[in-house]
Amino acid sequence: MKKTLITGAAGFLGSHLCDRFIAEGHHVIGMDNLITGDLKNIAHLFPLENFEFHHHDVSTFVHLEGDLDYILHFASPASPIDYLKIPIETLKVGSLGTLNLLGLAKEKGATILVASTSEVYGDPLVHPQNEEYFGNVSPIGPRGVYDEAKRFMESITMAYHRHHGLDTRIVRIFNTYGSRMRLNDGRVVPAFMGQALRGEDLTVFGDGSQTRSFTYIDDQVEGIYRLLMSNYVEPVNIGNPDETTIKEFAEEIINLTGTDQKIIYKPLPQDDPLQRQPDISRAKEVLGWEPKVHRSEGLKKVFEYFKSLSTEELQKKEHRIF
Repeated sequence: MKKTLITGAAGFLGSHLCDRFIAEGHHVIGMDNLITGDLKNIAHLFPLENFEFHHHDVSTFVHLEGDLDYILHFASPASPIDYLKIPIETLKVGSLGTLNLLGLAKEKGATILVASTSEVYGDPLVHPQNEEYFGNVSPIGPRGVYDEAKRFMESITMAYHRHHGLDTRIVRIFNTYGSRMRLNDGRVVPAFMGQALRGEDLTVFGDGSQTRSFTYIDDQVEGIYRLLMSNYVEPVNIGNPDETTIKEFAEEIINLTGTDQKIIYKPLPQDDPLQRQPDISRAKEVLGWEPKVHRSEGLKKVFEYFKSLSTEELQKKEHRIF
């Protein structure tokens, strides 16, 4: 049985990765400091013999007994609300946390996959974004704590690969949605869903002409799994190239939820990307991967999930702070 460490295991994406690797027959070690993760996301795994959980901050020294085959480093705040509230922790988990886990992978002879993001492209001057593009990022802007943490993560991962011969993978994740997202964590899908379910007007920042591309969680997990099991060490975009404007997306949510709210507009936050669309040619060629779930199908599933939440969860609001 392969043994796999997944950091950020109690988060949205990490918890789904735990499910997938257990289904593939791995013994999964979940690790999370629970700053933004929630144990309820992995509560169904605790009775399983091939799952164990460690409450630990990977920004401090990481030690595990025994052999280890794979490490998936997904520990990091991922929403604007989170990484602006805890900027130092965000920088530390992308730098010190990555360093600690690379060291663990070297010690164990494990393959490590690190979770980078489309935010390494910043507010891009190239569209769609391919892996050869170096990005347009402000290191001192409000988003820099997240963007630069991920850019450093990529740099040190490649340094360990080149200098130590470590078996590494880098996934660049584009906007992903699905069950277990916090309803109002500041990201577009849960923010709009929460407002619609509460009968509030939907808030669009800027004029709504900025674009995003949304990937359903099952497609994202499949792409990550294929990348880990490949032998490809350069970064790979995993995202859905089906691009839409934020205004069109808000209208889509209103139609889906059957509500009659208006769209209201607020100033665009500093350094907010105006365009976001992945070029997935590399993923198609190297991994034989492309998304399968159409946005209309995925959003219906997510809407049903959010509708099932308690009134208390539905009413909790977390305001975007930039």
